[in-house]
Amino acid sequence: MKRVWYLILLLLLQTPVVGLAQQQKSAEVLRLEARRKNLQEDIARINSLLSQAGTTVKQQLQQLTLIQNQVRKRQEMVRALNDEIKATDRQIEEVEAEIDRLQKKFEKRQESYVKSIRALQRGAKAEDQILFILSARDFAEGLRRARYLQEYAQWQKQEASKLRALREEIEVQKATLQATRDEKSQLLALRITETEQIKADQAKAEEHLKKLRGKESELKKELDRQKRQARELNRQIEAQIRKEIEEARRAALAAQKAQKKGEKVTERKSVTSGGYAMTQEELKLSGNFENNKGRLPAPITGSYRVVSEFGEQQHEALRYVRVNNSGVDLQGDPGAQAKSVFDGVVTRVFTLEGFNNSVIVRHGNYLTVYSNLTDVYVTTGAKVSTGQAIGKIFSDPELGGATQLHFQVWRETTKLNPLSWIRR
Repeated sequence: MKRVWYLILLLLLQTPVVGLAQQQKSAEVLRLEARRKNLQEDIARINSLLSQAGTTVKQQLQQLTLIQNQVRKRQEMVRALNDEIKATDRQIEEVEAEIDRLQKKFEKRQESYVKSIRALQRGAKAEDQILFILSARDFAEGLRRARYLQEYAQWQKQEASKLRALREEIEVQKATLQATRDEKSQLLALRITETEQIKADQAKAEEHLKKLRGKESELKKELDRQKRQARELNRQIEAQIRKEIEEARRAALAAQKAQKKGEKVTERKSVTSGGYAMTQEELKLSGNFENNKGRLPAPITGSYRVVSEFGEQQHEALRYVRVNNSGVDLQGDPGAQAKSVFDGVVTRVFTLEGFNNSVIVRHGNYLTVYSNLTDVYVTTGAKVSTGQAIGKIFSDPELGGATQLHFQVWRETTKLNPLSWIRR
């Protein structure tokens, strides 16, 4: 009889697990996975541009810049993979601990269940159960004994169900553990691949650099041309800012004179000495712009990457060349559009060699500049809202369709680092 009950128990616990849950990843692992996928997309985009070789100095300089960007992206990828591997190790430890906890709980509950089965065996016959009820002192006690037997049988069914659930949970955790270990193996292999690719890209960059050194005079002309165009853009922006400050100053003086005569006027005042005199509406707009520092949307649609940062720095490709960027250059997808980062008013639209069309938008005493546009959707004096498209960014056919927006942020006559203002 004992053997029969153990067979029943064995069959009970061998219920097949159907539809094991997929690996349950932590929020940290999911975040790191998303970061890795974004980097992989960036690397793929750069590879696409690198596949289009060029012979001119401008094209070769672009190729060298792209390779240097590729190296940096791959180095960032290796760091991301290291973080992901560490997070995966932590998850493996957590799952192993959970399996151990569940296994102990299962064994304890199983032991209790087996004891109950053995107890049931001793009074398994229907005659024994009837005698147990009939031997009660009175009818009420007989009912209690009958109810006890029913509840005991029900408890056994529930315990069997709990054991099955525990066993299934253990199997799910084991599957999770195996999947996490497999993923770690894949991450380790990917890290090796990326590390090897970094060395190959660095060798390729050195090869391109040698070619450029052989065209030093042409290279110098190209770099001088780019610097000259950048200086001219800054001159145009500064001239426009000075013009607007002067116009606002005159308007403020006129308002003061009219106010003395008792006329109803729109007051203007500057928050800095010699700065742009603002109306109450512009003061509010300026304050809102300032309060959103670090939370402004990117000035470009779709995915993008920073190819040149703000300020004076070593040229990203040529060690002996230093550049001074008044803004940032953002590389987007072909067809990408420039969009306003905040509510404001368009104060100027102009064309300049090397930067195609540029748009200046004023936000109180702050200004944003969007350069290298082919099509412009706004006109001088137009009000724009946050996220509104203001123009299509130029895709340079000579550089394989590279789509690059030059973006600047100013406060009065001071240039600011745009990357400190936009959300990334």
